[in-house]
Amino acid sequence: MNFNTHSNLEGKHAYLGASKYSWLNYSEEKLRDSYIRSEAAKKGTVLHEFAASCIKLGQKLPRSEKTLNKYINDAIGYKMIPEKILYYSENCFGTADAIIFRNGLLRIHDLKTGIIPAHIEQLEIYASLFCLEYKLLPVNIDIELRIYQNNEVIYHIPESDEIIPIMDKIKTFDRIIQEIKREDDI
Repeated sequence: MNFNTHSNLEGKHAYLGASKYSWLNYSEEKLRDSYIRSEAAKKGTVLHEFAASCIKLGQKLPRSEKTLNKYINDAIGYKMIPEKILYYSENCFGTADAIIFRNGLLRIHDLKTGIIPAHIEQLEIYASLFCLEYKLLPVNIDIELRIYQNNEVIYHIPESDEIIPIMDKIKTFDRIIQEIKREDDI
């Protein structure tokens, strides 16, 4: 048998592929919802890459209340660094969309392109990771967190008593995972 060659598809995965067989149990409505979310996630990835490029290049967009324009222009205005990895351990790290620490103020902005409401906890984790990585106590710095979504900006200025418990949980959970990994090595 001579099998057909599909070299243009090598390394790609079909949405209704065999490795993601759970779609067999979807209703038509669930399939529509799942596919739309999947495409929105792809679009979000492209928009984040575009935004990071604009920020790195200092290329502002036309002044607007639109989410993407406001996010990019604010990040450029504050001279922020896009797509910065914040690292505590191999078990706990994340990439802040835009971040800057200057004059005792930590500023973290997050671009949300989807329809699912954003949660400030994600940005609080970034702030916690920053404090852990750079060995700063949240009581000694100011923090401003912003979420850009649906043409609005959500501002949050956390108190240190909101960040410290997250830092403690990161350290505790990381230690537990390290213990589990050591036990698995035995």
